[in-house]
Amino acid sequence: MPSTTTYTAAIEDKLSRLTEAFTPVLYEDDEEFLQNMKDKNLAGDDIRRYRHWEWTQGVGLYGLWKLLDTTGDRKYLDILVRYYENQMKIGFPALNVNTVTPFLTMSYLGEYLDSERYLAPCRDAARWVMEKLPRTREGGFQHLTSDSRNDQELWDDTLFMTVLFLANMGRIEGKPEYVREAERQFLLHAKYLADGKTGLWYHGWTFNGNHNFAGAFWGRGNCWVTIAIPEFLQMAEAEPRVRQTLTELLRAQADSLVRYQSKSGMWHTLIDDPTSYVETSATCGFGYGLLRAVHTGVLEEKYAGAAWRALEPVLENIGEDGVVRQVSYGTPMGRESKDFYKRVELRPMPYGQALAMLFLIECLSR
Repeated sequence: MPSTTTYTAAIEDKLSRLTEAFTPVLYEDDEEFLQNMKDKNLAGDDIRRYRHWEWTQGVGLYGLWKLLDTTGDRKYLDILVRYYENQMKIGFPALNVNTVTPFLTMSYLGEYLDSERYLAPCRDAARWVMEKLPRTREGGFQHLTSDSRNDQELWDDTLFMTVLFLANMGRIEGKPEYVREAERQFLLHAKYLADGKTGLWYHGWTFNGNHNFAGAFWGRGNCWVTIAIPEFLQMAEAEPRVRQTLTELLRAQADSLVRYQSKSGMWHTLIDDPTSYVETSATCGFGYGLLRAVHTGVLEEKYAGAAWRALEPVLENIGEDGVVRQVSYGTPMGRESKDFYKRVELRPMPYGQALAMLFLIECLSR
């Protein structure tokens, strides 16, 4: 682990730049997504409601919540309140796995402010997840998105995008059935996505053919798991056997992350393919998840070393303007070829900013 005196000033400087650049990126229109929604919006509702309310913003909001929770600085509260008030004027889009994501931070904010105005929509969203979100065989959350039904498909993204929110609402509302359902989803996704040989997770599984699509160990998809497991174990009272199983799954993944980490300290967008480009958002997710797991006692201290090795290249990929570079664009399922992931373009995205925030916040916490 590097000396804190060596890196603290650099981390604080980059974190300040990240947050200054965050709001423009959070509200930046994704023209490619919006054009796609004009043609493929499954719900047929007003696409303006989706403009700034998707998983991309949802992950970003979680980064802001962590900053507020860690620092208590009111400027982060003001940003979050302004965001949610603006969206409530526009209206919420139809619910799916990805449009549930912003409700995670809204649930924390509602609890923080003791605000029924914010908690009421979260209750509605949680009931929808429990009662109306389409299920695969064996009861898994089907990865329904704004433009694709993904029939009978499990994706590793779902654990962060939807399952964490359900667990948090179970904690806030005192509904153990929500937490039990979240446990079930973690275990079921692990059954079909966690590779027994490497400990890494496949991007997806389909019951229509019973396979893992291209068989890709996609970087950012894996990092959702690295983050989601320690976050879930921290926020919810998991049953002992579930906690043990999730800990073992995370440890197996962490062993492979240590093995496949590049000499630069970053991870490749296909974790086990050194010919694929290194990718900053996944690297930050792995760094945060590993440190978070160590700091909360889920994993042993030895796993922190890989996270600290990622710090310097991550700092280098945060520009003077505070924008995180080397971030892959939103990535659907690579259905036939692993090369699909290697061709995904790089561009600034809210989740790139947020994952960098999470990593740097966790670095400062020690």
